[in-house]
Amino acid sequence: MQRRLIMHVDMDAFYASIEQRDRKEFRGKPVIIGGLSGRGVVATASYEARRFGVHAAMSMREAHFRCPQGVFLSPRLAYYRRISQEIRTIFYEYSPVVEPLALDEAFLDISGMERQYPQVYTLARSIKERILRQTGLEASAGIGANKFLAKVASDLEKPNGLVVVPEGKEAAFLAPLPIRRLWGVGNVTAQSLARAGFFFIGQVAQASVEDLQQVVGKQAHYLQLLANGKDARPVVAARAMQSIGQEHTYEEDLATERAIDENLRKLAYETAYRLRQQGVEGRTITLKIRFASFRMITRSFTAPMQGIYREADVYRISRRLYEKTARQEPIRLLGLTVRHLRRRYEQPSLFDEDTASQEKLAKTIDAVQRRFGKQALMKGLFWDSSQS
Repeated sequence: MQRRLIMHVDMDAFYASIEQRDRKEFRGKPVIIGGLSGRGVVATASYEARRFGVHAAMSMREAHFRCPQGVFLSPRLAYYRRISQEIRTIFYEYSPVVEPLALDEAFLDISGMERQYPQVYTLARSIKERILRQTGLEASAGIGANKFLAKVASDLEKPNGLVVVPEGKEAAFLAPLPIRRLWGVGNVTAQSLARAGFFFIGQVAQASVEDLQQVVGKQAHYLQLLANGKDARPVVAARAMQSIGQEHTYEEDLATERAIDENLRKLAYETAYRLRQQGVEGRTITLKIRFASFRMITRSFTAPMQGIYREADVYRISRRLYEKTARQEPIRLLGLTVRHLRRRYEQPSLFDEDTASQEKLAKTIDAVQRRFGKQALMKGLFWDSSQS
């Protein structure tokens, strides 16, 4: 039976971090985002502001009192949404099942990904590094057997935290944490539990349901399940997958045609692999290029009828799109996205033996990679030019 693994990713002080990223003069200063009117409330406070006791949902009047030297800004929600969507696109490259909770956090079902990442810590680190490299923003992540554990884990070592709850150690992981970490325990419930002698999650886990009912009523069974690390709720995808893609931001800009071509081939391979894993094909391919100057362009091609899913086709089309760009500077980022997806129904080929053999080879490679990881067996990077 496949082990269930859930990741929770939470951007650190999202709105404030964006403003500090974009404006050097705000870095290291207490930045407070929210409504600036007399009745406004704090939406996000930077970690510098949190040292003064400023937090989300606090009135702006109180925030001014606690941190008069703070930088107070109105939120740029449309801008934050665009960045959130960019981050969400990264999530879909690692999991097809993503449940956004807000602009700054989401659950990912990563069950089965240990085939490609034997250490799930490596997977989480890869996502965090990808977000930082592409957006300049830090995220905290937690991984556990369910949503509750993943959420608790992601909160423990903020900012820039990464915590994995060991399999079989869920109750021990939760036991020393304060009861306020339990979902559904607010101020009133926490006070009631404290009066009854419950201060830590482990105490709730060991109590009988009958004893807990006397304190919290109908919540007793639910809280005891959580306290023992049990949470059966699935990650619910916000929408059907609209596209599949891959993109890379390079540590060194791509300055030669050979380097660009090599990376287009790699992107084609990775994108086609993900299409096959999801059993889909698409009609539209979009090539995204961000140059060294940060200027960005996109070029798209839509096939009239046939679906696109083979790496040779993905590469050939992306190469033609690239040739239309008239590049005049090095490339910082390359990305490929396949859209207008539909379920791919395999049909035996009666006439095209080459296509049939390519399908058989792809299936063999995919089977080996599912069992042993993507690095176990890979097609040669430079396939015969006649196929391109």
